[in-house]
Amino acid sequence: MIKEIKVKTALSPSHLPGLGYALNPYRGCSHACVYCYAPSVIHWDKGKWGELVEVKINLPRILSKELRVKKKGVVGLGTVTDPYQPSEKKYEITRRCLELLLLHDFPVCIQTKSSLVLRDIDLLKEFKNVEVGITLTALDDTLGEKMEPGASSVSERLRALFELREIGIKTWVFLGPVMPHITEVEALVDAIAAIKPDYVLVDRLRFKEGVWENVRVFIQEFKPELINEYEKIFRGGGEYYGEIFEKVMSRCEKKGLRCEINSL
Repeated sequence: MIKEIKVKTALSPSHLPGLGYALNPYRGCSHACVYCYAPSVIHWDKGKWGELVEVKINLPRILSKELRVKKKGVVGLGTVTDPYQPSEKKYEITRRCLELLLLHDFPVCIQTKSSLVLRDIDLLKEFKNVEVGITLTALDDTLGEKMEPGASSVSERLRALFELREIGIKTWVFLGPVMPHITEVEALVDAIAAIKPDYVLVDRLRFKEGVWENVRVFIQEFKPELINEYEKIFRGGGEYYGEIFEKVMSRCEKKGLRCEINSL
């Protein structure tokens, strides 16, 4: 379901490292990822996450006013919802915001799970300071469809990463969340290394409010034999992430990839 809304502000202060502002053209996200904790961040109370997307139809107009008075800072697009989710094909809110950010020479950092970002290469290549991050959680498209039903396929995301890299845009990969005993981290690192992004940021599964229930249902359906292990990790037990992060760092070093662990 799509609902058009109007907002009073566009840029919000960001507490994420390296970002001055957050800009989210949509509220809600039809990618409907089973592990998403955005609903707890924005206090979503409008039904099941993924079934409703609110389009901020006046956002470009509000952004235009704010850019005239705001101090320059890196604008993060997609901090709580994907700026290139399917609604963007019709509404082009993200593209119109990028046109304004380019006009006012604001640096931009985009994070997405969609190959639709390639539509805006003509704009992105004109920025003096822009980077695009592609989120990857698995190599298997069947698995991806179950975890991230509304997102682009893994192969499409890798292609987007490659094409952006080829034209000289700074690229990075958000490898996360690493799904315990499901994400094949070494194979995924190898696929990423073949494209040579500028860096990789690795993250764990974040069990924030509401996440565990969605993940539990997914695990029971997809890998029921792992449910006890996931419950253990959910309660803070086990050494899984310490060991798996060492494996990822080692593999990245071997492949010549700069790698960081998300410490937030």
